[in-house]
This record gives sequence, structure tokens and C-alpha cells, in this order.
Amino acid sequence: MNREIENHLYAILHPNSALIASQYWPEQLSTHYTSGPTRHYEGKVIFAEVDPEFRHPYFNIEEAMAELEPHEDGRPKATKFISSYRVLEHLDFAALKKLYLSTPEGYCIGLDEAPYVPDKKPESLRIYAEIDPMQMLVLSTYNFAEFGKFLTDPLNPVGAPKFLYADLNLDLEDFLLRLEENPFLPPPIPGLHPAILRDAINELRTVSYKENKGLSLNSYLDGIPYKLIGKGFMFASAEALKYFPMPSAQDIEKRSMKFARAL
Repeated sequence: MNREIENHLYAILHPNSALIASQYWPEQLSTHYTSGPTRHYEGKVIFAEVDPEFRHPYFNIEEAMAELEPHEDGRPKATKFISSYRVLEHLDFAALKKLYLSTPEGYCIGLDEAPYVPDKKPESLRIYAEIDPMQMLVLSTYNFAEFGKFLTDPLNPVGAPKFLYADLNLDLEDFLLRLEENPFLPPPIPGLHPAILRDAINELRTVSYKENKGLSLNSYLDGIPYKLIGKGFMFASAEALKYFPMPSAQDIEKRSMKFARAL
């Protein structure tokens, strides 16, 4: 169904970091990024729709919006880059609307914000995939919210003022059992050697003063299937959290069978 041309603001969070103005709707932007005619990107795309009324002195948003004009043939303007440096740091979480996940084929779904409610049972070790502004893979004793506070602590030398990250749903006990039975077990996370994960688990279980252990300088997000995402995605700063839960497989199937098939 055709929709009227409107001006939008989007924060691209993966594979690069950028704030862009666009006349594309989210589904069009997803396809443009993954199969555009001139700058093709192969992999996942994660972006957030930003309130078009959002303004910050760090960004020249007004100027970019004024330059959004359809092409002579009536096609909407795809992208007008506003900034590609320290973007998330200068975004207001309140201006973030939906978070969109795109498959390499360009199918996308939108995630809605929800209150974060910690599990009643204490969480064991968790694996977190940092997304923006850094992309490390980390094993941690912290729960989903605590990890965000750790990342955005001003005293953290590997942190940043604001972060986007996700948790991975991996049964570590089952992984250890299977690795013991089969030393040649394939990587449970693409690109991560099983021995590295095993040693990190043992270290955090035996060294009482350590809460986190880096697994890789790359989060391997493009190789991680969306079905491995656990609770979802968290935007964090020292003052606030903004949580976008990952829909269940059944919910995704109802919304987009094409996206579900790419899980």
C-alpha cells in the first residue's frame, strides 16, 4: 500500500552508527540498506526510528530536514546523513520510538519499548553482545540492567556514556557438558572458539572479585541468528534504561513469516 511521503529521522545502530534523515518508511529503509542499487550491505541492519521533532545542538537536523526533497521522478529521498560520529551519545532516549531489526534479505520487524522487570530468580552468567558504540562480546555475572550501568559508569575504561547491547540466550551448563563429551564441538556462537568460552566460564566461577570477562573484540552480531537473542535489546546510560524486548518466535511468525524464516 502506498503511503504519503513524510520526513523521518533514523538512528542507524548496526552495522555502522549514524543519524540520518530520510523519506523512506522503515520497511523501505531496511530494503535500501540491504539491497540498495549503489551501496549494498550484506548482513543485519538494526536501526531506531527517532521522533522527527527531536533536536540537539550537536546535530544539524534542521538543515538536513530542509534538504529532504523527492527526486524529479517523484521517488522519495532515501538518506541524508546528519552525523556518523558519537551519535548515540547525543540522542535522547525519550526520542527513540520503535527499534527495527532487519534480516540480510531486507525483511524487518519493529520492536516496542516495554518496562524492564528483572527475573525473580538470580541470574547466572550471561553473555552480552555490545552493539553501539562498541562491539565486544562479554561474559558477565551482571543481570541485564546491571550490565548497562557497568558499561556507562564514567570510571569504566572500556565504557561509554550511552550504550546499546543485547543478551544471548545460551545454556552454558549444556554447552559445558557437550564440550566435555566432544572436544571438537562447533562454536556455540559464530566466530567464538568453544575453549575461550569454557575458560571464561571457569574463571568467573572461581575468581570472586571478577564480574566480567571479555570473550572477543567483535560481537559477531552478523553471524548470530536473531533466535539467539534472549530478553532483547537495552539502551543504557548512567541515568536511564530503555528496553525493547525480543518478541517470541510465535509472535514473529504472526507478524512476518518471511522474517521468521530467516531467524
